[in-house]
Amino acid sequence: MKKYLVFVLFGSMLTALGNAIASPEMVRKYNCTACHAEDKKKYGPTYQQVALKYADDAGAAERLAKKIQTGGAGVWGNTPMPAQPRVTDEDALTIAKYILAVK
Repeated sequence: MKKYLVFVLFGSMLTALGNAIASPEMVRKYNCTACHAEDKKKYGPTYQQVALKYADDAGAAERLAKKIQTGGAGVWGNTPMPAQPRVTDEDALTIAKYILAVK
């Protein structure tokens, strides 16, 4: 039983680590960096600004994942965020969690 528990815990850690490592690659893959950066203002808000705004919001990751896919406007000024429908649900959630973790 101990071996099984260790295996499950180790597997969970690898999955979480894999998502954290993959996220910077995903923002490049989906060209998020054309409008966003971790700490430099481009067309959209920085990842730091987003993380700070939603720091105490437990449901932010899921809502931001949807916003990535469907786009939106008005939250960060007049510049709209275009929809990114080719981003999968899983990748959108991974990207959102990555952005929310930026310090």
